[in-house]
Formats: sequence, C-alpha cells, structure tokens
Amino acid sequence: MAAARLLLRLAGRLESVSFTQSVCGLLGAGQGPGPWHTHCSLERGQLVLSRNPFPGASERLPIQRPLFCPFAALDQQPEVYKTEPLTNRGVDLGVAVILQSSDQTVLLTRRTCTLRISPNLWVPPGGHMEPDEEILECGFRELSEECGLQLPKNQFSCVLLGLWESAYPPRLSWGLPKYHHLILYVLVISEESQEQLQARIQVNPNEVNAFMWLGPDVVAAVAATEDGTKTPGLFSQDLPLSV
Repeated sequence: MAAARLLLRLAGRLESVSFTQSVCGLLGAGQGPGPWHTHCSLERGQLVLSRNPFPGASERLPIQRPLFCPFAALDQQPEVYKTEPLTNRGVDLGVAVILQSSDQTVLLTRRTCTLRISPNLWVPPGGHMEPDEEILECGFRELSEECGLQLPKNQFSCVLLGLWESAYPPRLSWGLPKYHHLILYVLVISEESQEQLQARIQVNPNEVNAFMWLGPDVVAAVAATEDGTKTPGLFSQDLPLSV
C-alpha cells in the first residue's frame, strides 16, 4: 500500500486522512469558505499540516474550500459512503502555477473537453503531484507538459500562496466525489514579458485547447468573485464578456 501523501498533526500525533474526510474540517474549519490558516511542511512529496506550529514546519498558509464542498457535506452524513469502495484511499496532492509575466499579466489555460476531471474549465497550469516530487518540480513539469513552456534559471521568483481543497465532481448533487486533492497554489513571477513567454508556448492539445493572459483588472475582478454567487461585485466596464 502506498504511503499517505497527506498527514495531519492532531493532538500531537500524525494521522493520515481518508478519501472521504474533509481536510478543512479536520483542521477545525467552521462554516463558510474560510480562509483558515495551517502550519505545514513538505518533504519527499509528503505534506504535513497542523493548526499549531510544530518542529519542521516551514510555512503558515491559508487553506480554503468552496462553499459547496462535497466533503464538508459528507462530514454531516458519513453513512453515504458505507456502500462505496473508496474508504481505503487517501487525499492526493496537486500543484497549480500562477505564472505572472513582468507585465503583471497571468496565464490561464482551458482544459480540453475530453479530460476526465474538470473538462473545459479555465484553470492555471498544474496537476497531480507524483510520489517524491517537490512542489516546484511538479509545477514546472506541468507547465512544460501543458504549455511547452520552460523558464530560464534565475529569471523568476516563487511564493507559496495557499491551499485549496478540491473535489470532482465538485458538488454532491452531481454525484459522489471520485477525486479528492489538496492543491498547493504557487505564484511564479517571471522576469520575462508576456510577449517573450507567449512566443515559446506550445500547448499540448490532449490537455489544453486554449489559453489567455489576464491583466491586473481582470485578475482583481476574478479574485473578488465567489463561486456560486450571483453578485460578483463591481466590474470595470472594460472587462471582456468572457470573464
């Protein structure tokens, strides 16, 4: 049996997280989307989280989940999964790369409609973290596989932004979740311009069918929007209708 990718330090002990458990819930999250904060360490592809500082913890990051997170709902009705052969699975890790050019534009890609998880969805480049992979190693591998893009050494800086608890299907009304990931979001700030980066992009048609660069106004508008709401707030009149 493969080693658990995600461990929580609860009451001083390390415990694995089963597929059906809400990570945010185990860390003491209340109602709503958060964010909450967690101390964490990542070594050899294994992530350890705790509400309290612990030896070896290198970061304190915000963690969030959508308002309609199915695992939060399943915490209230665990009997739903009694007949499903999923309880021996753990929670997988993933990485999403927020690539920002020197012009302060951000790269977004659209997943192909044939993918099993989140088809036809606009997302940052990223994906599943393989065993023993480090965060940046995974992020740059996915950036290369999806967009054909490799960043020159010493021409970028990186910041860990936070954690997102992800499920697919994303809503319980769509069916029981088949995938459960904790996504580490990484901001990669390139010293190259959008024009320089775009000249080297060659998307993989098996994974990406479109891409676009979002300017600061669009990014701010998207960030101010909450999933599932009908009132995204005040938008600039100049924003494209596709947002």
